[in-house]
Amino acid sequence: MTARTETLRPFSVPDQYQLLRWMSLLALVVLLVALCILSIAVGTREVTWQEISAALQGQLTSVGEAAVAMRIPRTLLAVIAGGALGLAGAIMQGVTRNPLADPGILGVNIGASLAVVIGLAWFGMSMAYAYVWTAILGAGVTAVFVYTIGSLGRGGATPLKLALAGAATSVALSSFTIAVVLPRNDIAGGVRSWQIGGVGGATYDAIQLVLPFLLVGLAISLLSARKLNILALGDDLAAGLGEKLVLARGTAGAGAILLCGATTAACGPIGFVGLIVPHLCRLLVGVDYRWLLPFSALSGANLLLLADVVGRIVARPSELAVGVITAFIGAPFFIWIVRRQRVREL
Repeated sequence: MTARTETLRPFSVPDQYQLLRWMSLLALVVLLVALCILSIAVGTREVTWQEISAALQGQLTSVGEAAVAMRIPRTLLAVIAGGALGLAGAIMQGVTRNPLADPGILGVNIGASLAVVIGLAWFGMSMAYAYVWTAILGAGVTAVFVYTIGSLGRGGATPLKLALAGAATSVALSSFTIAVVLPRNDIAGGVRSWQIGGVGGATYDAIQLVLPFLLVGLAISLLSARKLNILALGDDLAAGLGEKLVLARGTAGAGAILLCGATTAACGPIGFVGLIVPHLCRLLVGVDYRWLLPFSALSGANLLLLADVVGRIVARPSELAVGVITAFIGAPFFIWIVRRQRVREL
């Protein structure tokens, strides 16, 4: 038996555990379907099942049917965005071996947001695809910057240094975003609303715009599962097994950046989904990224969809943006992770 086979043996599990994983995956799919139905049925305006059925068939003869028709793209965007953020969080935690890694905590979402704001305020950006490309560029530059800063000094990119670098970068970029927006009253209202993070203004056009980028990011991320398993063994052992560390991290990171950038362009910066979901999924499936990544995508979709439904209910007849709900959930969870993990590496 080769050393490579011996090393990867921890990722093989008994048959009964595999069955439990498949059953858990099926349960997440069933839960997602149930939440999609709930999302279409529940909102600031009550609708009947007849109106839901008619709207799903394309009829728009009543106010209730029109309300349902507006909730359908909103539900789709919540599923897509939640899945993308959950998957991106798992990738970032795997690449950095940092239990605190998250698109929001590491400043990636804020970097994407700032890039879009600069494009709007300084360059008069108006083309739809320009928003997505600009957000992806901002996310990529910020991710590289934070990782570089966190890698300086003794010990390399430790979880604590990455978290501090991400927090400092987020504060700086948020302040710069405010400075860019303040003199521009013509875009200030729309930008501030978008920066909260939400799916309330979802349209089929917006979904079609970001979907190709998300599909590419999804494919890259899922194909990186094996490399993330090897990286989890430690840099020295991964290099000894013939893995090219920079290429492996760069490829997986590119998938996460595509997911974060496209999602931020469509929904604004939504935080904490990528932090909460991977930790909960590890309790279900362990550390094998071949299972962790699809579980994180499904769980992220469920979490964001549930947060959106809760946001419609708790503040009736108004609504709370989904970014506010995830922040309420995520901030205590972040504190719990810090206390439990003591900022250790994964």
